[in-house]
Amino acid sequence: MESDKEGNKGGSATPIVESDSEVEHEPGEKNVSRQMSESSLYTTEDEEEDETNNKIELGPQCTLKEQFEKDKDDESLRRWKEQLLGSVDINSVGESLDPDVKILSLEIKSPGRPDIVLPIPEDGNPKSPWFTLKEGSKYSLKFSFQVSNNIVTGLKYTNTVWKTGIRVDSTKQMIGAFSPQSEPYTHEMPEETTPSGMFARGSYSARTKFLDDDNKCYLEINYTFDIKKEWLAT
Repeated sequence: MESDKEGNKGGSATPIVESDSEVEHEPGEKNVSRQMSESSLYTTEDEEEDETNNKIELGPQCTLKEQFEKDKDDESLRRWKEQLLGSVDINSVGESLDPDVKILSLEIKSPGRPDIVLPIPEDGNPKSPWFTLKEGSKYSLKFSFQVSNNIVTGLKYTNTVWKTGIRVDSTKQMIGAFSPQSEPYTHEMPEETTPSGMFARGSYSARTKFLDDDNKCYLEINYTFDIKKEWLAT
C-alpha cells in the first residue's frame, strides 16, 4: 500500500494526533505501507471479540468547552488549544460530550479508470455485488467524513473479507484523532492489488467498520463484491 495522503481540512484528513497504521494482509502481498504490521492469512472470530474486550479505559471524558476552559490562565497552553481546535465554534459544540462521525462518501480509485462511487445504504447492506474489481489490478479506497460535537480519538478503519466462508483478509488502519469542523475530512487508504488467477476470481463477502478508541461504531457495511478477469464495461 502507498503511505497515507494527508493535507489541510477540506482536503486530505489531517489528524490532530497521528497514530501508527496497522494493516494486515495475506502473506505474499507487497509490503508497500511505511508502517505495516506482519499479516496472517486467516484470523478467527475470537480475535475480533478480543479486540472489543480489550478496550482501553481512558478515564472521564470532557466536553469540548470544558477542555477549552481548563488552564485558561496558561497563555501557552491556551494558544496550543486554539491551534489544535482551529476554527471550531466552542459555543455551538462545546456542550456535547460524545463525538459524532458521519461517513459522507466512499469511492474506489484505480489508475487509468473512472472512480467507482459506492452508495452508502442507510441499513448498511448494499445491493450485491456492491462493486467489481479486475484481478491483478491496483486500487485504493477514498472516503470523506465529518466530525461534530467533540474530538474523536482513535478513529480507525477495519475491513474483513471472506471467500466461501473462509476469512482470507483482515485490514485495520488507525486514522487518528480529529476535532469538529464544518468542512469534511478526506482520507485515502494505501494502494492494494487484487489477487489474480482462477482461484482468486469469484464472489467475496466482506464487512467494513469505522470505529473510535471506545469501539463506538459510526458505520458498519456488510457487502459482497466480485473479482473478475476484466473490468465491467462503463
